[in-house]
Formats: sequence, structure tokens, C-alpha cells
Amino acid sequence: EISRNGRISKSGDRFARKCLYEAANAILSRKLGGPRLREWAQAIAGRTGPRKAKVALARKLAVTLHAMWRTNTIFREAAMA
Repeated sequence: EISRNGRISKSGDRFARKCLYEAANAILSRKLGGPRLREWAQAIAGRTGPRKAKVALARKLAVTLHAMWRTNTIFREAAMA
């Protein structure tokens, strides 16, 4: 995986970005989603702060959703790394 330092791109659908960010916010604040996702994001929040953790979780959700659509599979938290 490539590590890039710098600002996040604002390209892409604004509504989709907002929905992914809100989903990440819900997972972190309302005990929704799986505990693995929450623990992963909370570890990032401890190192870099809550906003960056929400953006990182939103990206993880986007990548996971894309993989699910591409392979026509259902969500299995046990399969997430």
C-alpha cells in the first residue's frame, strides 16, 4: 500500500463522500457496525485525532463497498483486516 502525505482530494461525488463520512461518524459514536471497524478507527483516533479517523473509516467503507459490488458478495466483518 502506498502512503501519501498531504491533503485529501475533493474529487468525486460530494453526496457520496458525505454519506460515507456520516456512516463512519455513526459507527464511531453510536455503537453501530462491527466492533472490529470501531476498534480500528478508535486506534487511529488515538494517534491522529477523531476527524482523521472518521475520514480513514469512510475510505475503508468505500473500499469495502466497492469490493462487495465488484465480487457480488455480502459483508463479513471476519474477513476484514
